[in-house]
Amino acid sequence: MVMVVTMLADKGFDHDMVTTEYYKKELLFQQEIDAEQNAKNLGEINGMKTTTGWAIEFPESIKETEFKGTVSLYRPSDKQLDFDLPIVLSGNYLLIPDNRLIDGRWDILITGTLDGKPFKYKESIIY
Repeated sequence: MVMVVTMLADKGFDHDMVTTEYYKKELLFQQEIDAEQNAKNLGEINGMKTTTGWAIEFPESIKETEFKGTVSLYRPSDKQLDFDLPIVLSGNYLLIPDNRLIDGRWDILITGTLDGKPFKYKESIIY
């Protein structure tokens, strides 16, 4: 208790917010939360390894939507293998080609808009 009072009373301690643009960052964080919630509201999204690559299956309802954005793949062990692809659906599937992936862990981030609303989906996979 003495330590807290000493710190609050001492003019040598800076009591400002850690981030100067705190409110701006909080707004961006809220937008990120909303985008992730929009992905959850869509329904279950499943990923699976196929002979042609990694297929991400979206609910059937996605066929009737306007879905634009980017698929980003991050390789935690080697950033030189990271790459981005535009979202191109085949029905309700998105395919990440086998020739772009090597065995091991990948972090997948899908960001964009779905019927004009922000969309964000994250998944870690072992390919």
